[in-house]
Amino acid sequence: MTTDIFAAPGRFYRGNLHTHSTRSDGVLDPAEVCRRYRAEGYDFIALTDHMIGRYDYPINDTTPFRVPGFTTLLGAELHSGAMENGELWHILAVGLPSDFAPAHAPDFRPVDGQESGPALARRAREAGAFVAIAHPEWSGLTTADARSIDAAHAVEVYNHGCATGCDRPHGFYTLDQLLSAGQRLMLCATDDAHFSEPDHFGGWVMVKAAANEPELLLEALKAGRYYASTGPEFRAVHWSSDAVVVESSAVVSVIVQGAGSAAVAVHGSSLTRAEVPLARFGTPEWLRVTLIDRAGGRAWLNPFYPGDG
Repeated sequence: MTTDIFAAPGRFYRGNLHTHSTRSDGVLDPAEVCRRYRAEGYDFIALTDHMIGRYDYPINDTTPFRVPGFTTLLGAELHSGAMENGELWHILAVGLPSDFAPAHAPDFRPVDGQESGPALARRAREAGAFVAIAHPEWSGLTTADARSIDAAHAVEVYNHGCATGCDRPHGFYTLDQLLSAGQRLMLCATDDAHFSEPDHFGGWVMVKAAANEPELLLEALKAGRYYASTGPEFRAVHWSSDAVVVESSAVVSVIVQGAGSAAVAVHGSSLTRAEVPLARFGTPEWLRVTLIDRAGGRAWLNPFYPGDG
């Protein structure tokens, strides 16, 4: 069978889901942030400033920056309550309504009586947002923390700002632990751009939608009709009971990962088609695919559940 995103109607649109401006701790105003992403060939972004009292709880109105060929999704990085390490939760919410009620979060430190992070994530999802667990490696997120978030659509598995600023960009361990515990989650790659260091244009999602319109992009994100990348492109993925065939831009490695230590890789030069055998995985509950190109760029497919058919 062919993975749904490649059979779905429409085309792929490139977008960044995690971006900051002068409305919180970024250094560029919203108009310039949008201009730069548009100039770099992005089809859409979500401006997700920190929704805390220090910045007057912003949800940026980016509708004035929508032009033919480029659009925006409203969103914010939400904060409330303490994780196990005592630090404040960071929850990415894309597609929030402009009147979403903020949690009581006066600053970047937890305070007594706050709404919990899991409750805030649940409220954002109920309000219509695509919700992701932000930069779990950077946050020091424990597996217990992650399991407490029952409303997330995805885990942020690559954060370019965390890569350039502290070399803690990943969320794969968190994602795989949750998948193996039976939680069905997707993944995303983002910039978390502040433009105070080289933290921009490094991680994105490619969303398959009928048109580059906010409602259609948000619907596709929630449905998992996208993949994440720092460079390579998926072109098609065909699953069978004994192998997966991956078509892509030129890469040097195609890797399939499953629960525990299970993984199988195919390596080569300028691969645009690779067949990866699946016997190593037995009867897997989930599998995911990674591409690696010659420059070290990576792309990641959302988890696949063989039991679904």
